[in-house]
Amino acid sequence: MNFTKHVLGTLCGAMVMTGAWAQKGETVKIAWIDPLSGPFANIGQNSLKTFQFVAEKVSASNPAGVKFEVVSFDNKASPQESLTVLKAAIDQGIRYVTQGNGSGAAGAILDAINKHNERNPGKEVVFFNNAAVDPDLTNSKCSFWHFRFDADTSMKMEALTTYMKDEKNVKKVYIIGQNYAHGHQVAKFFKEALARKRPDVQIVGDDLHPIGQVKDFAPYIAKIKASGADSVVTGNWGTDMSLLIKAAKDAGLDANFYTYYAGANGSPSAIGPTMDGKIKFVYIGHANIPELAKWTQEFHGKFKEDLSLLSTLHVLPTLAAGIAKAKSTDPVKVASAMEGLTVKSFSGDVQVRAADHQLQQPLYIATWKKITDPKKQWNAEGTGFTWVQDKVFEPYVSSTPTSCQMKRPGA
Repeated sequence: MNFTKHVLGTLCGAMVMTGAWAQKGETVKIAWIDPLSGPFANIGQNSLKTFQFVAEKVSASNPAGVKFEVVSFDNKASPQESLTVLKAAIDQGIRYVTQGNGSGAAGAILDAINKHNERNPGKEVVFFNNAAVDPDLTNSKCSFWHFRFDADTSMKMEALTTYMKDEKNVKKVYIIGQNYAHGHQVAKFFKEALARKRPDVQIVGDDLHPIGQVKDFAPYIAKIKASGADSVVTGNWGTDMSLLIKAAKDAGLDANFYTYYAGANGSPSAIGPTMDGKIKFVYIGHANIPELAKWTQEFHGKFKEDLSLLSTLHVLPTLAAGIAKAKSTDPVKVASAMEGLTVKSFSGDVQVRAADHQLQQPLYIATWKKITDPKKQWNAEGTGFTWVQDKVFEPYVSSTPTSCQMKRPGA
């Protein structure tokens, strides 16, 4: 059964039995806030296309019978600009917001939404975080109004280091990341997990660089080569990921890369037909999951780009199921209905953890390798290479505890 029928058909069938079609025909607008200009524009543009693509699919068949309209706002990856466009979205009467590129922007949006909702009862806004992975957002800064559909930094690192502990060739590791919350936390959680799982491994370097500003990573790669590192751990994304890999290729760096975002839009092209077996990523999925094949092919046929922001495939089906359960599009009722909700996914059942609104889902480790079966393996950005699955970690393995003390409406 393909993913579309599996997810939407299962949900629709279950809700028809309960007669929950009270909102049929209503249009639900979602403000998409992410970069459409600046150094991370390619990531944002791919994200927007993905949301629009999924919105069309889910609008055609969902348990609430509603239509979804994605309204785009360019935040230039800036927290300050995010606040400006968030106000514009709210002024237009939009009650649902999604964002993902940058935890700094996510934190600013969440803080503003918290304040808005407190001051404007009856006009509440809900935030669907599709890719900002700062663990604080579902711990010390957790909010009833915030739902995260990607796995956070600590969850991904738990999976990645569980995999790395059995990799005997990992002896010397260099950490490099962007100088903001995410980069700091990748390093923090890696060091903590490594101490528990592989105390024999030596950390030979730990660098942070300005986000979105480095044009040539050659000096950083030179330091990595000089350190004798056999492995590199990085949370870099967008151009910072692509340019880091390019510099490593140019310098002939003989090290394995353990990444978060080597599979994101543009990075496979930067890697190119090289570094066979040298690059891995940890993520909520990959293009060679059979249940994704139809959507991957259709998306590429429409946009000539790869479908890479897989968290989007969870956002709208979960929202639709929440609306159907609440029998309302009111954000307060829908947010309450989404707590503890389980939906069918390309990776099995995924659940919104009620305690902190963090989606619990499997995580995958995959390696960049030359295609051996063109009929079954996805040709990543036309490179002749693909992501070959190494390991799947079920939610109980990759999940991390939460310290969230959530305040709910009326409490």
